Amino acid sequence: MMSLRYSLGREPEAADQDVEIPLKSADSHSKASQRSTPAHLRSPVRVKNLKCLVCDKSFSFPSHVKRHLLTHSGEKPFECTVCNMKLSSASHVKRHLLTHSREKPFECTVCNKKFSSGCDLKSHLRIHTGDKPFDCTVCNMKLSSASHVKRHLLTHSREKPFECTVCNKKFSSGCDLKRHFRIHTGYKPFECTVCSKKFSSGSDLQRHLRFHTGDKPFECTVCNKRFGCESHLKRHLRIHTGDKPFKCAVCNQKFISASHVKRHLLSHSKEKHSECSVSSTNSLSGGAV
Repeated sequence: MMSLRYSLGREPEAADQDVEIPLKSADSHSKASQRSTPAHLRSPVRVKNLKCLVCDKSFSFPSHVKRHLLTHSGEKPFECTVCNMKLSSASHVKRHLLTHSREKPFECTVCNKKFSSGCDLKSHLRIHTGDKPFDCTVCNMKLSSASHVKRHLLTHSREKPFECTVCNKKFSSGCDLKRHFRIHTGYKPFECTVCSKKFSSGSDLQRHLRFHTGDKPFECTVCNKRFGCESHLKRHLRIHTGDKPFKCAVCNQKFISASHVKRHLLSHSKEKHSECSVSSTNSLSGGAV
Protein backbone atom coordinates (compact mmCIF):
# COMPACT_ATOMS: atom_id res chain seq x y z
CA MET A 1 0.00 0.00 0.00
CA MET A 2 1.35 3.43 -0.83
CA SER A 3 2.01 5.77 2.08
CA LEU A 4 1.90 9.08 0.23
CA ARG A 5 0.05 12.14 1.50
CA TYR A 6 -0.87 14.63 -1.18
CA SER A 7 -1.90 18.23 -0.75
CA LEU A 8 -5.05 19.48 -2.45
CA GLY A 9 -4.44 20.90 -5.90
CA ARG A 10 -1.11 19.14 -6.40
CA GLU A 11 -0.87 15.61 -7.65
CA PRO A 12 2.64 14.04 -7.60
CA GLU A 13 3.95 13.05 -11.00
CA ALA A 14 5.96 9.90 -11.54
CA ALA A 15 9.05 12.08 -12.07
CA ASP A 16 8.82 13.65 -8.58
CA GLN A 17 9.81 10.54 -6.66
CA ASP A 18 10.48 6.86 -7.05
CA VAL A 19 7.39 4.89 -6.05
CA GLU A 20 6.98 1.18 -6.62
CA ILE A 21 3.95 0.73 -8.89
CA PRO A 22 2.61 -2.73 -9.78
CA LEU A 23 2.21 -2.32 -13.50
CA LYS A 24 3.21 -4.08 -16.67
CA SER A 25 4.10 -2.52 -19.99
CA ALA A 26 4.20 -3.96 -23.48
CA ASP A 27 6.83 -1.36 -24.48
CA SER A 28 10.22 -0.80 -22.83
CA HIS A 29 10.72 2.93 -22.42
CA SER A 30 14.14 4.60 -22.34
CA LYS A 31 14.65 6.64 -19.18
CA ALA A 32 18.03 8.15 -20.16
CA SER A 33 16.59 11.26 -21.80
CA GLN A 34 14.27 11.86 -18.84
CA ARG A 35 17.14 11.63 -16.33
CA SER A 36 19.24 14.12 -18.30
CA THR A 37 16.43 16.71 -18.21
CA PRO A 38 15.86 18.83 -15.09
CA ALA A 39 12.86 17.55 -13.11
CA HIS A 40 10.84 20.77 -13.43
CA LEU A 41 11.14 20.66 -17.25
CA ARG A 42 10.16 17.05 -17.68
CA SER A 43 6.84 16.25 -19.33
CA PRO A 44 4.90 13.21 -18.04
CA VAL A 45 6.26 9.97 -19.47
CA ARG A 46 3.73 8.53 -21.90
CA VAL A 47 3.93 4.75 -22.10
CA LYS A 48 1.66 2.56 -24.21
CA ASN A 49 -0.25 -0.33 -22.68
CA LEU A 50 0.51 0.31 -19.02
CA LYS A 51 -1.69 -2.11 -17.10
CA CYS A 52 -2.69 -2.43 -13.48
CA LEU A 53 -1.64 -5.88 -12.22
CA VAL A 54 -4.72 -6.02 -10.01
CA CYS A 55 -7.47 -5.54 -12.59
CA ASP A 56 -5.68 -5.24 -15.98
CA LYS A 57 -7.09 -1.77 -16.65
CA SER A 58 -4.87 0.10 -19.15
CA PHE A 59 -3.31 3.56 -18.77
CA SER A 60 -0.96 5.87 -20.68
CA PHE A 61 0.86 7.49 -17.75
CA PRO A 62 2.46 5.96 -14.61
CA SER A 63 0.87 8.73 -12.52
CA HIS A 64 -2.56 7.61 -13.73
CA VAL A 65 -1.81 4.04 -12.66
CA LYS A 66 -0.65 5.31 -9.29
CA ARG A 67 -3.88 7.26 -8.82
CA HIS A 68 -5.94 4.27 -9.97
CA LEU A 69 -4.24 1.97 -7.43
CA LEU A 70 -5.85 3.96 -4.65
CA THR A 71 -9.19 2.42 -5.66
CA HIS A 72 -7.78 -1.01 -4.81
CA SER A 73 -5.94 -0.03 -1.62
CA GLY A 74 -8.81 2.05 -0.29
CA GLU A 75 -6.36 4.82 0.56
CA LYS A 76 -7.80 8.34 0.44
CA PRO A 77 -4.93 10.84 0.76
CA PHE A 78 -6.90 13.89 -0.42
CA GLU A 79 -8.99 15.88 2.02
CA CYS A 80 -11.83 18.36 1.55
CA THR A 81 -10.89 21.69 3.14
CA VAL A 82 -14.52 22.38 4.10
CA CYS A 83 -15.72 19.17 5.80
CA ASN A 84 -12.49 17.10 6.01
CA MET A 85 -14.02 14.29 3.99
CA LYS A 86 -11.27 12.07 2.57
CA LEU A 87 -11.19 11.20 -1.14
CA SER A 88 -8.94 9.21 -3.45
CA SER A 89 -8.02 11.93 -5.97
CA ALA A 90 -7.81 15.69 -6.45
CA SER A 91 -10.48 15.50 -9.16
CA HIS A 92 -12.83 13.81 -6.68
CA VAL A 93 -12.20 16.62 -4.19
CA LYS A 94 -12.92 19.21 -6.89
CA ARG A 95 -16.20 17.47 -7.75
CA HIS A 96 -17.09 17.06 -4.07
CA LEU A 97 -16.53 20.79 -3.39
CA LEU A 98 -19.44 21.57 -5.72
CA THR A 99 -21.77 19.99 -3.14
CA HIS A 100 -20.73 22.72 -0.70
CA SER A 101 -21.17 25.54 -3.20
CA ARG A 102 -24.48 23.97 -4.32
CA GLU A 103 -23.50 24.75 -7.87
CA LYS A 104 -25.10 22.33 -10.34
CA PRO A 105 -23.86 23.12 -13.85
CA PHE A 106 -24.79 19.76 -15.41
CA GLU A 107 -28.42 19.47 -16.58
CA CYS A 108 -30.33 16.41 -17.82
CA THR A 109 -31.78 17.08 -21.28
CA VAL A 110 -34.67 14.70 -20.59
CA CYS A 111 -36.09 15.89 -17.26
CA ASN A 112 -34.01 19.05 -16.60
CA LYS A 113 -32.72 17.79 -13.26
CA LYS A 114 -29.37 19.39 -12.40
CA PHE A 115 -26.22 17.84 -10.98
CA SER A 116 -22.94 19.01 -9.50
CA SER A 117 -20.81 16.68 -11.63
CA GLY A 118 -20.77 15.09 -15.07
CA CYS A 119 -20.41 11.66 -13.45
CA ASP A 120 -23.63 12.17 -11.47
CA LEU A 121 -25.43 13.27 -14.64
CA LYS A 122 -24.10 10.24 -16.54
CA SER A 123 -25.28 7.93 -13.76
CA HIS A 124 -28.70 9.66 -13.69
CA LEU A 125 -29.18 9.33 -17.47
CA ARG A 126 -29.22 5.54 -17.04
CA ILE A 127 -32.64 5.96 -15.38
CA HIS A 128 -33.95 7.18 -18.74
CA THR A 129 -32.00 4.72 -20.91
CA GLY A 130 -32.42 1.69 -18.66
CA ASP A 131 -28.69 0.99 -19.03
CA LYS A 132 -27.27 -1.12 -16.18
CA PRO A 133 -23.58 -1.78 -16.85
CA PHE A 134 -22.66 -2.91 -13.31
CA ASP A 135 -23.07 -6.54 -12.21
CA CYS A 136 -23.44 -7.92 -8.70
CA THR A 137 -20.66 -10.51 -8.22
CA VAL A 138 -22.95 -12.67 -6.07
CA CYS A 139 -26.21 -12.92 -8.06
CA ASN A 140 -25.30 -11.20 -11.37
CA MET A 141 -28.07 -8.65 -10.88
CA LYS A 142 -27.47 -5.63 -13.10
CA LEU A 143 -27.42 -2.15 -11.60
CA SER A 144 -26.96 1.37 -12.93
CA SER A 145 -24.04 2.48 -10.76
CA ALA A 146 -21.16 1.18 -8.65
CA SER A 147 -22.71 2.77 -5.54
CA HIS A 148 -25.93 0.84 -6.21
CA VAL A 149 -23.90 -2.38 -6.41
CA LYS A 150 -22.23 -1.56 -3.10
CA ARG A 151 -25.62 -0.90 -1.48
CA HIS A 152 -27.13 -4.02 -3.10
CA LEU A 153 -24.31 -6.24 -1.76
CA LEU A 154 -25.53 -5.49 1.77
CA THR A 155 -28.72 -7.42 0.93
CA HIS A 156 -26.58 -10.54 0.52
CA SER A 157 -24.77 -9.99 3.82
CA ARG A 158 -28.14 -9.15 5.39
CA GLU A 159 -26.41 -6.38 7.27
CA LYS A 160 -28.80 -3.51 8.07
CA PRO A 161 -26.94 -0.95 10.16
CA PHE A 162 -29.38 1.94 9.58
CA GLU A 163 -32.42 2.01 11.90
CA CYS A 164 -35.50 4.23 11.76
CA THR A 165 -35.96 6.05 15.09
CA VAL A 166 -39.75 6.10 14.63
CA CYS A 167 -40.65 2.48 13.81
CA ASN A 168 -37.28 0.73 14.33
CA LYS A 169 -37.28 -0.72 10.82
CA LYS A 170 -33.73 -1.39 9.64
CA PHE A 171 -32.12 -0.67 6.29
CA SER A 172 -28.94 -1.62 4.48
CA SER A 173 -28.13 1.96 3.43
CA GLY A 174 -28.53 5.51 4.65
CA CYS A 175 -30.27 6.43 1.39
CA ASP A 176 -32.93 3.78 1.95
CA LEU A 177 -33.48 5.01 5.51
CA LYS A 178 -33.75 8.62 4.34
CA ARG A 179 -36.30 7.63 1.68
CA HIS A 180 -38.26 5.52 4.21
CA PHE A 181 -38.34 8.37 6.75
CA ARG A 182 -40.44 10.42 4.35
CA ILE A 183 -43.31 7.98 5.03
CA HIS A 184 -43.40 9.32 8.59
CA THR A 185 -42.87 12.98 7.72
CA GLY A 186 -45.01 13.01 4.57
CA TYR A 187 -42.23 14.93 2.84
CA LYS A 188 -42.44 14.69 -0.96
CA PRO A 189 -39.68 16.80 -2.51
CA PHE A 190 -39.99 15.47 -6.05
CA GLU A 191 -42.65 17.16 -8.20
CA CYS A 192 -43.89 16.18 -11.66
CA THR A 193 -43.48 19.10 -14.07
CA VAL A 194 -46.49 17.90 -16.07
CA CYS A 195 -49.23 17.38 -13.48
CA SER A 196 -47.58 18.72 -10.27
CA LYS A 197 -48.06 15.42 -8.45
CA LYS A 198 -45.43 15.01 -5.72
CA PHE A 199 -43.36 11.98 -4.78
CA SER A 200 -41.10 10.97 -1.92
CA SER A 201 -38.31 9.64 -4.14
CA GLY A 202 -36.71 10.46 -7.48
CA SER A 203 -37.21 6.91 -8.72
CA ASP A 204 -40.97 7.15 -8.05
CA LEU A 205 -41.08 10.41 -10.01
CA GLN A 206 -39.16 8.91 -12.95
CA ARG A 207 -41.51 5.92 -12.99
CA HIS A 208 -44.52 8.27 -12.94
CA LEU A 209 -43.14 10.42 -15.79
CA ARG A 210 -43.29 7.41 -18.10
CA PHE A 211 -47.10 7.54 -17.88
CA HIS A 212 -46.92 10.99 -19.47
CA THR A 213 -44.24 10.19 -22.05
CA GLY A 214 -45.43 6.67 -22.85
CA ASP A 215 -41.82 5.51 -22.55
CA LYS A 216 -41.49 1.77 -21.94
CA PRO A 217 -37.77 0.96 -21.66
CA PHE A 218 -38.17 -2.50 -20.12
CA GLU A 219 -38.72 -5.30 -22.63
CA CYS A 220 -39.58 -8.94 -22.04
CA THR A 221 -36.96 -11.16 -23.69
CA VAL A 222 -39.54 -13.90 -24.23
CA CYS A 223 -42.47 -12.14 -25.91
CA ASN A 224 -41.04 -8.61 -26.47
CA LYS A 225 -43.83 -6.94 -24.51
CA ARG A 226 -42.62 -3.63 -23.10
CA PHE A 227 -43.18 -2.02 -19.71
CA GLY A 228 -42.64 1.41 -18.19
CA CYS A 229 -41.62 -0.03 -14.85
CA GLU A 230 -39.04 -2.73 -14.10
CA SER A 231 -41.18 -4.25 -11.34
CA HIS A 232 -44.00 -4.71 -13.88
CA LEU A 233 -41.62 -6.56 -16.20
CA LYS A 234 -40.45 -8.72 -13.29
CA ARG A 235 -44.05 -9.60 -12.44
CA HIS A 236 -44.86 -10.29 -16.10
CA LEU A 237 -41.91 -12.69 -16.45
CA ARG A 238 -43.52 -14.97 -13.86
CA ILE A 239 -46.19 -15.75 -16.47
CA HIS A 240 -43.43 -17.33 -18.57
CA THR A 241 -41.52 -18.96 -15.69
CA GLY A 242 -44.58 -20.13 -13.75
CA ASP A 243 -43.09 -18.70 -10.56
CA LYS A 244 -45.72 -17.89 -7.92
CA PRO A 245 -43.98 -16.53 -4.82
CA PHE A 246 -47.11 -15.10 -3.14
CA LYS A 247 -49.37 -17.36 -1.09
CA CYS A 248 -52.91 -16.91 0.26
CA ALA A 249 -52.84 -17.22 4.07
CA VAL A 250 -56.33 -18.79 4.06
CA CYS A 251 -56.14 -21.55 1.44
CA ASN A 252 -52.41 -21.57 0.49
CA GLN A 253 -53.18 -20.93 -3.19
CA LYS A 254 -50.17 -19.33 -4.90
CA PHE A 255 -50.06 -16.23 -7.11
CA ILE A 256 -47.58 -14.26 -9.22
CA SER A 257 -48.12 -10.95 -7.38
CA ALA A 258 -49.28 -9.48 -4.07
CA SER A 259 -52.10 -7.63 -5.85
CA HIS A 260 -53.43 -10.96 -7.14
CA VAL A 261 -53.45 -12.32 -3.57
CA LYS A 262 -55.30 -9.21 -2.38
CA ARG A 263 -57.92 -9.62 -5.11
CA HIS A 264 -58.22 -13.35 -4.34
CA LEU A 265 -58.79 -12.67 -0.62
CA LEU A 266 -62.02 -10.89 -1.53
CA SER A 267 -63.44 -14.27 -2.59
CA HIS A 268 -62.87 -15.55 0.96
CA SER A 269 -64.54 -12.51 2.50
CA LYS A 270 -67.56 -13.06 0.18
CA GLU A 271 -67.70 -16.73 1.20
CA LYS A 272 -67.62 -15.74 4.86
CA HIS A 273 -70.34 -13.14 4.30
CA SER A 274 -72.45 -15.76 2.50
CA GLU A 275 -72.00 -18.26 5.36
CA CYS A 276 -73.03 -15.59 7.86
CA SER A 277 -76.16 -14.82 5.80
CA VAL A 278 -77.11 -18.51 5.62
CA SER A 279 -76.51 -18.93 9.34
CA SER A 280 -78.61 -15.86 10.10
CA THR A 281 -81.48 -17.12 7.87
CA ASN A 282 -81.43 -20.55 9.53
CA SER A 283 -81.59 -18.94 12.96
CA LEU A 284 -84.59 -16.88 11.96
CA SER A 285 -86.32 -19.93 10.48
CA GLY A 286 -85.66 -21.93 13.64
CA GLY A 287 -87.11 -19.15 15.78
CA ALA A 288 -90.30 -19.03 13.70
CA VAL A 289 -90.90 -22.74 14.18
